[in-house]
Amino acid sequence: MDQPSEALAAIPATPPESPLAMPVQDFGARPRQAFARHRNGGRVWMARLVAFGGMAVIAAIGFLQMLRTFGDDPTPMQWALLVLFVPTFAWVGFSFCNVLAGLFASDPTTPDGPNDARVAVVMPIYHEDAQKSIGLLTALARELEREGMAHRAEIFVLSDSRDPAIAVNETLVIDAARRLSPLPIWYRRRITNEDRKTGNIGEFIRRWGGRYDQMVVLDADSIMTGATIRDLSARMAADPRLALIQTMPILVGGETIFARLTQFAGRVYGPMIARGVSAWSGDTGNFWGHNAIIRLAAFAGACGLPRLPGKPPFGGTILSHDFVEAAALCRAGWKVRLDHDLRGSFEGCPPTLLDMAARERRWAQGNLQHSRLFGMRGARAITLAHFAIGILGFAMSPLWLALILVGLVLSATVLLSTPEYFPTAYQLFPDWPVFDARRMFWLFVAAMALLLLPKLIATFRAWMRPLARNSGGPVRIFASSLFEILLSALIAPVQMLIQTRQIYDILRGRDSGWNAQVRAGSMPDWNVVIARHWVHVLLGIGTVVVLAQFSPAQLIWLSPILAGLILSPVTSRYSASPIFGRWARMRGLLVTPEERDPPAILSEANAVVRSMPRPLKGSDGLLRLADEAGAIDRHIALLPVDPDLPQDKRLARITAGAKIAHAETRSQALGFLTRDETDALVSDPALLRQWSVLAS
Repeated sequence: MDQPSEALAAIPATPPESPLAMPVQDFGARPRQAFARHRNGGRVWMARLVAFGGMAVIAAIGFLQMLRTFGDDPTPMQWALLVLFVPTFAWVGFSFCNVLAGLFASDPTTPDGPNDARVAVVMPIYHEDAQKSIGLLTALARELEREGMAHRAEIFVLSDSRDPAIAVNETLVIDAARRLSPLPIWYRRRITNEDRKTGNIGEFIRRWGGRYDQMVVLDADSIMTGATIRDLSARMAADPRLALIQTMPILVGGETIFARLTQFAGRVYGPMIARGVSAWSGDTGNFWGHNAIIRLAAFAGACGLPRLPGKPPFGGTILSHDFVEAAALCRAGWKVRLDHDLRGSFEGCPPTLLDMAARERRWAQGNLQHSRLFGMRGARAITLAHFAIGILGFAMSPLWLALILVGLVLSATVLLSTPEYFPTAYQLFPDWPVFDARRMFWLFVAAMALLLLPKLIATFRAWMRPLARNSGGPVRIFASSLFEILLSALIAPVQMLIQTRQIYDILRGRDSGWNAQVRAGSMPDWNVVIARHWVHVLLGIGTVVVLAQFSPAQLIWLSPILAGLILSPVTSRYSASPIFGRWARMRGLLVTPEERDPPAILSEANAVVRSMPRPLKGSDGLLRLADEAGAIDRHIALLPVDPDLPQDKRLARITAGAKIAHAETRSQALGFLTRDETDALVSDPALLRQWSVLAS
């Protein structure tokens, strides 16, 4: 639905402000309870018994069997191996028990009846591809209209971008999207971006939160169908205690082997895992930061996050804020739920192993910050379990590495030392070294079974559902699972070392910073992958040389790990290749239903993107702003009116004006300006008018 230019020019960038108080919480004090603490039902408690009780049983069995392997008097190194083995074995067991817990999951339903809740679809962006992100929102606006929600839904783009060219690109794309959207699309770029995403969302709530009842939060590469948002809104409206519903996003758009690997695993294994998490979480669920619907009054009242005392990485802004926001809602008596049944929720996936590592660096820091929140007053026990699971997800890498190293040291000790059969002078019978190799072998088999069974169960489960047929049939989906297991085995040792290095950097005080996420990567050059992985290769080769000399038999057991390390540059480079991604798809490997039959909203978004203006890049792009008729006017229409600038921003505006006054051409003026001054230029209508009248 195209709208005339005159009508669009009269629409402000943002709606009238409707403030909603969002006080900063004191997690050391008891929360103000919105409701009495909710008690979960018998199904949830059975699921918890299976998930956590089963994990405890597996840990106990592993401990006792390993202890018997070492006999009655373990050595210090054997005790060290035992201490490292038990949590690793328990962690692997938990993934299996989580699958079993899913048997107790209940299937949510969408109630009928009227629903007049006003919904804001919110997308925070930071140096993103505006055409793709706004294209998704435009397609969503059309779907919401078809679902009968046009009268009560609006879209809000919350920009934190600091790059001037990207900021201008955003306004021009928003202007184009407004001509195509049947729903209002509002746009606000923050003057400063304190507290990252939490500050971005928080400012929106404090200024406009009172205008809406519910908020759907999306990432820059994620989207939900109009029907899914309608169902979520109805489910929330039907339960006044329900504050947040998290969906299980389906990964889409992967082109490289690595992205398709992640995408296939998420599509085939993900729903079963989500069902288990939903079962034992009950109404004390978690939040993953996007693709969820939130009750604004509840969120504003409970989720004003404080800054942690001290400096980053453990202090400052809470990075993995989503877990903490879910915890804050639950401690205030609200319900937080994972609805595993909805399939109209999508997001992109990182294209390469190195891009995934960059994201995980920030996630690792955010999850380790949660160690400072275990003392949160009023926190629910399952909330603390979510914190612990998040921390262990990264801490298992150094534990796994330590387990391998201790095992190698034990082997070297046996090989290089002579046993002392008579440690005392008057001993009649010798002390024989105790090591039950057969028991150790079966422990290894059990660990591998617990690791692989969830994937095999999910694959067989897919055979009984349309998922297999829509992914190429049972044979191809089974072959894809085997292919995924093989590639994951090669990647896992490299991820172990990368995450171990990340944990080490965090513990020694290195902050992750805030960099824009890579949504569409490219195959890295050999010099890049060698620079990132040479240590992994040397470690693998060195281990092979040592074991070949002293214990060739151990090469059999360690071959998957050693192969992953030695081949890491090859795996990292070629898993980032779109060519190999297409090769796999042509052979029916790692294919998902969303590839064979793309969701309508994604197809429509691609069509919208093709109609968007070309992106502006750098100073050449800014020069286009003055050359294209009406572009400056369209950009100015989306700037805030009389913003309250901090002192450094006012100074940049003054110096920018002085430099523009002394320039003869627009390109010369841009050459004079610093980045802050260029940002002042694109943020101020008077400066833009002054600059635009210069010679080209």
